[in-house]
Amino acid sequence: MSAFVYMLRCADGSYYIGSTRGALEARLAEHQSRAFPGYTFQRRPVTLIWSEHFPRIEDAVAAERQLKGWSRAKKEALARGDWMSVREAARRPSVRGG
Repeated sequence: MSAFVYMLRCADGSYYIGSTRGALEARLAEHQSRAFPGYTFQRRPVTLIWSEHFPRIEDAVAAERQLKGWSRAKKEALARGDWMSVREAARRPSVRGG
């Protein structure tokens, strides 16, 4: 079964990383409508800034876990598609941020 991993920018400037097996658009609508309590519930509106489709759910879950551990700088570089900065940020000691 396939899945998406996605990154949202919340109204407070923080980032949320999640995954879904269903349609990405439907999951985003759930975040916007406060369908479930959680991190984005009080941080709406949210904006999709990055997503990737994975053919296997296991790979999506692994990617989600990895991205959640990234520094804010690496997350921002990924969202921009700036792979040079992702690599540079990986070389620096990171302060985990959201």
